[in-house]
Amino acid sequence: MDPVLTPAGVDAIALSRFTWLLCGGAALVFLLVMAVLGGALRGGGKVLRWPRWLAVAVLAPAIVLAALFAYATWGGVPYGTAADGRPAGMPAGALVIRVTAHMWWWEVRYPGPDGGIVLANEVHLPAGRTVWLALDSADVIHTFWVPALSGKVDMLPGKVRHLPLTAVRPGAWRGQCAEYCGLQHARMALRVVAHAEPDFDRWLARQAMPAVADGGRHAAARALFAARCAACHTVRGAGAGTAPGARTALMAQFDQAGPVGRPGPVGPDLTHVASRTALGAGALPNSPGALAAWLAAPHRYKEGIRMPDPRLAAGDLQALAAWLETLQ
Repeated sequence: MDPVLTPAGVDAIALSRFTWLLCGGAALVFLLVMAVLGGALRGGGKVLRWPRWLAVAVLAPAIVLAALFAYATWGGVPYGTAADGRPAGMPAGALVIRVTAHMWWWEVRYPGPDGGIVLANEVHLPAGRTVWLALDSADVIHTFWVPALSGKVDMLPGKVRHLPLTAVRPGAWRGQCAEYCGLQHARMALRVVAHAEPDFDRWLARQAMPAVADGGRHAAARALFAARCAACHTVRGAGAGTAPGARTALMAQFDQAGPVGRPGPVGPDLTHVASRTALGAGALPNSPGALAAWLAAPHRYKEGIRMPDPRLAAGDLQALAAWLETLQ
């Protein structure tokens, strides 16, 4: 349903209220102009001889538009354009979630030891509590936009912009990059999930845990991941962290795909990949067998991404996919 009709965030509710007010103002201007037109037709086209009608046609729209402008400027309608750096309105102890846009996916980082808790393409937050998103970009200009919760905020390379976000009720909503950023701009989706406070605490505790030990059943798949995938991806607790030297060599091969811009993950953290609802920032639903399909031909589902075709043997592909599907 249209977010204007069912806003779920404090900012979106204010924006929805302003939208309806704007529609009402436009309707009022339209009715006034039609009234002037009706008077002109009844008067034989001599409306210019009626100063009072001309005044209504010019002054009334000007008054309505000026009132709308004043409300938008001083009436507290938020647009999420806080100044760079830590905003003055951020309270001590606020939950700050770092969201970094990449071509074409979202890196999401929660505070925690060893660089924090990292996931991709999903933002989870507690309903009824204001969190602060620290938004930046790793390459080109992107725009964070979840229509049901907030307005748009540009994400600029080298700068951090803070957006306070409050979901008034539990639920899940789609977000999207709203600034054209290249070939797969349209497939750069984001999912925002609001939990009741106790459920959010349990979710965050699970995300902080490393990958679940499998008793050695997937040892061959973990070794394959370390050899073929760990240059770009990380699975915490599986002995498969990012290898900077391998990343450098890989980027030398794929530099034509776009700028990396700064050190950091080339691809998403996969520690709990099986718990996500989609793969490739919405390119493919994360249903049974989806990981194997993605590994077999990632460019079939998202052309132009920086992930090379793994070209795995059928047995290796199925073993790797089976292990990744256990990472809840």
